[in-house]
Parts: sequence; C-alpha cells; structure tokens
Amino acid sequence: MFGLNRVQGSSRILGKPALAPGGSGLKQLNKKGASSSDGSNATSRLYFAFILLLLTLTPMADSSWWYIGALGARVICDNIPGLVNKQRQLCQKHPDIMQSIGEGAKEWIRECQHQFRHHRWNCSTLERDHTVFGRVMLRSSREAAFVYAISSAGVVYAITRACSQGELKSCSCDPHKRGRARDDRGEFDWGGCSDNVNYGIKFAKAFVDAKEKKVKDARALMNLHNNRCGRSAVKRFMKLECKCHGVSGSCTLRTCWLAMSDFRKTGDFLRKKYNGAIQVTMNQDGTGFTVANKNFRKPTKNDLVYFENSPDYCLMDKAAGSLGTAGRVCNKASRGTDGCEVMCCGRGYDTTRVTHTTKCECKFQWCCAVKCKDCEETVDVHTCKASKRAEWVDQT
Repeated sequence: MFGLNRVQGSSRILGKPALAPGGSGLKQLNKKGASSSDGSNATSRLYFAFILLLLTLTPMADSSWWYIGALGARVICDNIPGLVNKQRQLCQKHPDIMQSIGEGAKEWIRECQHQFRHHRWNCSTLERDHTVFGRVMLRSSREAAFVYAISSAGVVYAITRACSQGELKSCSCDPHKRGRARDDRGEFDWGGCSDNVNYGIKFAKAFVDAKEKKVKDARALMNLHNNRCGRSAVKRFMKLECKCHGVSGSCTLRTCWLAMSDFRKTGDFLRKKYNGAIQVTMNQDGTGFTVANKNFRKPTKNDLVYFENSPDYCLMDKAAGSLGTAGRVCNKASRGTDGCEVMCCGRGYDTTRVTHTTKCECKFQWCCAVKCKDCEETVDVHTCKASKRAEWVDQT
C-alpha cells in the first residue's frame, strides 16, 4: 500500500497499489444502467468504505503519521490512524502540505533503505500496516532513533522544496534573504529563490512533534530529541549558490541564494550519528537524559539517543519485529556487514550461478552515437541459509 515493499536481497520501490483511489479498479464499477452522477457517488462511497476497511484491518500498534504516504493526495484527515487532534487540524487546514509530506515519506524511506542496504536490518517496510515498519519501532532502539530522525528530516526537506517550487499556498521563497550580504569572497546581492528551510522546520516541528508532546514519558522524550536532530541535519547542509555578473563572467557582481543540498548528505550524516548513537536513561526529574554508561560522553543535541539494545535481526521474530536474514544476498568476499559471515549470522549460505546480459565493448562513433555489444556474464549469487534450529519455528 505504501508503494514500498520488503525484499530480503535489496530494497525496491513498487508502483501504485492495485486498488488505488480513483484508479481503474473503481472506475469499472460505473457501468451501463447507472447515471454518471450515481456512478460518481458509488465510487466515492466505495473509496471511503475501502479506506475504512483498510484502517480496520491494520494493527493498532504505535500508529504514526508515516502512513500518510500510503494515501497520497487522497488523504482523509479524520481517518488516518494515529493522528492526534493537532495533527488532524493541520492536515485539514493544509491539504497541499500533507500531499508534500506524503511524497516526502517515500523519499526518506528510500534513503533509509539505501543507508541500511548492507545490514541485517535494512529498513524494511510492511504492506497494509499503518505503522510502516511494524513492531521493530516499539523497541526504543537505535534503529527507531534513526527512523524518527530521518523521517523528521524528510518532512523538512519535502516542505521546504515544495515552498520553493511554488506548490504551497502558505509559503514561498525565504522572504528574509533580501539586500546585500558578505561571505569569504566579498559582498553579494541576495536574489533568486532561497529555500525557506525555516518554514519547513517550523511546520515539521508543529506537525511531527505534536503526538510526542501529548505523552509525558521516556519514549516521547527520546522521539522528540531524535526528531530535533533530524530537522537540524537538513539545515546543516544548506549551501550558498551564486551567479556571476560582469564582462566575460568577471564576477564583479554576484547574485546568491541559499539552497538545500541533496538529501543523501542528510542521510549520510544521520547514518554516522546512528553509528555513534548514545544509550541513555531518564534522569531523576524526568526532564532529560543521563548516559547509561558513565564511560561515554553526554549526548549533544546533534546526537541520536536510544534506551534499549537492538535485537541481532538474525532470525525472524514477530515479537521483536525482526524479519531475519534468510534469503538475503550477501558478499562472500566482504568482511563487513554485507559479508556472508556477518549477514548470515554463521548459518552459511547457498550459491546460485546466474547469467546476466550486459553492454560491453562500447565504442563511440562520429558524430553522436555509442554502439555496444551484448555480452553474457555468469556470476555467483550468495544467499543466506535459513536456520535449522527448532526454536526458529516457535519464533515465527
């Protein structure tokens, strides 16, 4: 439903759902014998009934606004599971921003899957589950910390980009970037369209944090901290872009604007923060954190924090939200996390010989063509074995 599917060997993006709102599956119901008005009403009723059925069937475990990405532009604010009142109000007031958030959700999930493509936990999503990631998010682990941070960053990025592209009624380019300014190259004039990242951060904070602020517990405090870390990561990579003016590009005058960097930089930054995430406990007055191990430094506002150790994700365990690594592709030659020894948790791997057809011996031909031959290449693909232990059956 989300447009993203769990795969063991890699992360892939699927197309639209089979019964997409307004899609052919509904349009075919408007047949002869019914007026076009009746057909339209029937379509609306069926769509609404479909959404209600979907929401009834999905498990109510730590529901989240992440599910907005599954509904896209046809968002129904009153029926999205897990939204608190403030989020519903913002949803109803800003449907255009909700559409941007929905599209942005797909983008940050793709980035999450890219960052963890070579790890046992590969940011897998679950179909027909409004929690998107399943029970793995119920544990206050470093994986949960990363997901909250990158999702918050994704909202900032999506809203800010939509502002600059003129897609939103409530914002546009950064109105504060006017007049003259100076950098290490000298003076310049603000011009063009600076990305309004402050608006993106403000809206993301109001919308994403609203649910956590309704609950006064340790997990809410952890989520708020990691949300803030994600928002600030986008602003960290704002860059100054300039256009030169003058004779033969002499750059006697410059017009500059601030632009967001590619979201990959934010993903890379948060991935490093995941590696160095700090395990904490609540302090005595319940307002902040204390490091779980006194030998480690105190977390800063840019550090990810977590409470619980992660499962090893080796075996399928529904209670822990682990999908296991059976069937995952591994790299026999690697000693890293993608290596067969680490990925397969010592269970061993199967080898399959696969033949690929690739372009080879490519030659450039005048004027503007490149001609290649089709070459067959045979490679060995290694996939992790399933566990043979009896307890694996009980865990599934």
